[in-house]
Amino acid sequence: MTIFNRRDALVTLTAGSIAAAASSKAFAADVPQPRRAGAGGDDPGPRNVGRDIQNPDILNQPITDAGTLPNLRFSFADAPTKEYPAGWTRQITIRELGISKSIAGVDMRLNAGGMRELHWHKEGEWAFMLYGNARITAVDADGKNFVGDLGPGDIWYFPSGIPHSIQGLGPDGCEFLLVFDDGSFDEDSTFVVSDWFKHVPKSVLGKNFGIAETHFNSLPSPSERYIFPLPIPGSLKSDEIAGATAVSSGLVHRMSAQEPIKSSGGTVRIADSKNFPVSKTIAAALVEIEPGGLRELHWHPNTDEWQYYIEGVGRMGVFAANGHSRTFDFAAGDVGYVPFAMGHYIENTGDTPLRFLEMFKSDHYADVSLNQWLALTPPEVVSGHLNFDAATMAALKKNKEPVVSGG
Repeated sequence: MTIFNRRDALVTLTAGSIAAAASSKAFAADVPQPRRAGAGGDDPGPRNVGRDIQNPDILNQPITDAGTLPNLRFSFADAPTKEYPAGWTRQITIRELGISKSIAGVDMRLNAGGMRELHWHKEGEWAFMLYGNARITAVDADGKNFVGDLGPGDIWYFPSGIPHSIQGLGPDGCEFLLVFDDGSFDEDSTFVVSDWFKHVPKSVLGKNFGIAETHFNSLPSPSERYIFPLPIPGSLKSDEIAGATAVSSGLVHRMSAQEPIKSSGGTVRIADSKNFPVSKTIAAALVEIEPGGLRELHWHPNTDEWQYYIEGVGRMGVFAANGHSRTFDFAAGDVGYVPFAMGHYIENTGDTPLRFLEMFKSDHYADVSLNQWLALTPPEVVSGHLNFDAATMAALKKNKEPVVSGG
């Protein structure tokens, strides 16, 4: 057998084996197929079965889905991770989720002692602590400073242009979600202090700080700093600056500790400029839905919604008017998006609580409940529009219930 013929034979055998394996897997009883009664058919492959299992409402769309909507979901698992000596980071921006023009998100991990270098942004920065403990520092334009520690469920907000730092504390550092009020944000566009020092003549540095320029002969490379190790700091007391005046407006809010809005299917905690005054460009809600529960049919009358899923599994149905609607499936680490004013719901499809954040580029949180709207509209008008019978009219609720139970 010649080399050429042997290669042909190997390719043929390999292709046949792969095809047979794919066919066998595609028709296995536990593999979902794009079919329902009277429609669709089996998919013999090639296919990504794992993705199909994760997205049942995309593989087999609900019969209520119709028309065309853009993609409203992207997972941090699909975002490239940048690794540094003391942590890692990954982002979802308009480049990853094209419709997300108003908000971008970053998932960041700092090891114990890991320091996110002194820096600032053009954008406002809102953050939610997912894991562990962190210490943040900041100085405002009036020369007032802030040093504070945060744990899981706490949030911070740095107005645009305010310089700050973040450091992971013991015993295991931290992980947090950063939210920026511009979808085109990019981590590589951050103003970092080591980068600026490297691009200022030493003579100017010496003149600015009032010392000989030779003191700046050992400046580090910016590539050595972005996220780098430092000793774990001591108590907050040890980081106090003698003679400094504290920032008057609090930069930290204990979101998870605040009293929630309770309803039959779960809870909602809202943080906006009403209870977190410094947060002028980002409003948020932390939502928890019990198994089988539903974030009720609603829409937001002021801006788009950006979501981050913390735990559990669920699905979201979005109504875009003119007969267009689409359903998406979500799990921990996923980001969802709802364009301005589009009606939607989020349903817990798992057997554990579903927790997620609703984020808005706004100074206030606002939603309109479909149930409440109909309940507060004259009954003759509602029944005339929708052919509701007396029992359905009586079931409408005048008081908003953000999360309803599945019972």
